[in-house]
Amino acid sequence: MIRSEAVRANLSAVRERIAAACAAAGRDAGEITLIAVTKTFPASDVRLLADLGVTDVAENRDQEAAPKAADCADLPLTWHFVGRLQTNKARSVVSYADVVHSVDRPRLVTALSTEAVRAGRTLRCLVQVSLEAGAEGRGGLTPAEAPGLADAVATAEGLELGGVMAVAPLGADPGPPFARLAEIAREVRKAHPAAKIISAGMSGDLEQAIACGATHVRVGTALLGGRQAIVR
Repeated sequence: MIRSEAVRANLSAVRERIAAACAAAGRDAGEITLIAVTKTFPASDVRLLADLGVTDVAENRDQEAAPKAADCADLPLTWHFVGRLQTNKARSVVSYADVVHSVDRPRLVTALSTEAVRAGRTLRCLVQVSLEAGAEGRGGLTPAEAPGLADAVATAEGLELGGVMAVAPLGADPGPPFARLAEIAREVRKAHPAAKIISAGMSGDLEQAIACGATHVRVGTALLGGRQAIVR
């Protein structure tokens, strides 16, 4: 099967999964934004997805994302940055990303605000919450810290608070953690009613995320296949 046909088939299957999950949860599939995670895949795959109607793409490493976004600058895409972000990469990320999902500390809020103002842009930011107990796990701040950081984002010049993001703990039933994220999202919305995004769910657990209220799902493997080796 040629690449375009494979991607088309994968995209159709993912959309069917989203529709089925929404039907089971009593939700409208139009409430869900599918974000195609294109990390390690070439700009040509981004173009294939765009040709098939995908409007949102995500990357998790600035050194890969920046040139890919430049290569695809002619496409009407919303670019999401979903990886851990160092403050020294803030200027680069602000130059192409429309949404940063991984805001997890005050210093990063300050850095992104400074660079957004410098660039004359408004950057949408999501507060990343850790759903794991104890060890550092997969990134994010504690649930108790989320409302405070949300306040910081909401009041930072050049930034817009979009909502919250999380990754389910490895090797565990994602349902309870995603339900906890929904609770955190409700707490954040008490102070910031417009912060309606819940970014949760990936290739293996998007159904559970949608059942718990996710508005954005981040799908890579189910769309593009196994991760490719990065050529440097």
